[in-house]
Amino acid sequence: MSSTSSTGSLSAAQARRITLVAQGFRDARHQQPTMRTLTRTVERTGLLQIDSVNVLQRAHFMPLFSRMGPYDVGLLDRASGRAPRRLVEYWAHCAAYMPVELWPVMVHRMHHHRARGHKWFGLPDDPGLPRALLREIEEGGPATARDLDDGLPRTRDNWGWNWSNTKKALEFLFFAGQLSVARRNAAFERVYDLPERVIPRSILERPEPTVLEAARELLRRAARSYGVATEFDLRDYFRMQESAAHREHVTPALRSLVDDGELLPVTVEGWRRPAYLHRDVTIPRKVHARALLSPFDPLVWRRERTEALFDFFYRIEIYVPEAKRVHGYYVLPFLLGDRIVARVDLKADRAGRLLQVLGAYAEPAAPEHTASQLLESLRELACWLGLDDVRVAGRGDLAPALRVQLREAD
Repeated sequence: MSSTSSTGSLSAAQARRITLVAQGFRDARHQQPTMRTLTRTVERTGLLQIDSVNVLQRAHFMPLFSRMGPYDVGLLDRASGRAPRRLVEYWAHCAAYMPVELWPVMVHRMHHHRARGHKWFGLPDDPGLPRALLREIEEGGPATARDLDDGLPRTRDNWGWNWSNTKKALEFLFFAGQLSVARRNAAFERVYDLPERVIPRSILERPEPTVLEAARELLRRAARSYGVATEFDLRDYFRMQESAAHREHVTPALRSLVDDGELLPVTVEGWRRPAYLHRDVTIPRKVHARALLSPFDPLVWRRERTEALFDFFYRIEIYVPEAKRVHGYYVLPFLLGDRIVARVDLKADRAGRLLQVLGAYAEPAAPEHTASQLLESLRELACWLGLDDVRVAGRGDLAPALRVQLREAD
């Protein structure tokens, strides 16, 4: 570890740069990203949160782009949907792709969900449906809920589809570890299958860790991905505070990692809670990053931490009525150097082959070259998405400068 101060205390800038390095924003981009590049990147992020919103690009693809640059999205499909799988879907931080070797670490969480029973998912008392569906997949092979619904009608209500009892039962079996996800189909539906047909045998045959060992491993991975973090940050990374299977073991596991010297207690300037520094971190004097960040990127997904690190107040407004939105529907923070300097409301107009900038807003301390750097990132994003150009609308104080840059570039 290189440092410009004692390990007992860190400046806010050091904490910010530690996190950026830990998250992979200082890794050299490969000219042609490969599966090795993807694996390295997921080692940094720890997992990839999945979200169905597709106004720009689905959430799990974006953190890879932010760190790797333009890449073939088929890499992620292969890593998660073909043998030998490197990633597997589970409820690790909400729905997420996680490294497949974490499957045994999640077994205690699976046992907990199984013990809660299928009624927790809003199913009738009769356990016959989950059993029948499990047997159907065992005998008939991978299937979606729609495949097994036998054409039952579904209605759209509020923000999503109303789940049929079939879907509820399959989700219970998924949470309980009795089913896994073989892949997502073209309609972004989960294709369920038996774990033994998805998870490599060498992983399934690993000894089941104790709950304390599992908690240690999740905290260790969270600490590596954050570099420096509070206890709540570490708990949240794999949503351990929501899991009764892990919750009571977090503090003892954290204490044991400190006792073993893997985590070093530190104070961070401006942070209200004590923090922990991973022993292998690098503290550079500068980080020269440039990236558009998904709302579900690990760098910004915990909003209180984002504000503490970057002095950047950020809320996703997808579920806010349009008239009450401040910045827009799908707003991405723009990282430049080691600061978040702007935010943009983006939409992929696939029919018109345009990346639409519906709003662009500068942060108070944004440097003069923010607009030109942002335009470079927007054009890179447009090209990756298969769009021909960028169009800037009128909202936001940064929009005029962005339009000037666009005209000059043309």
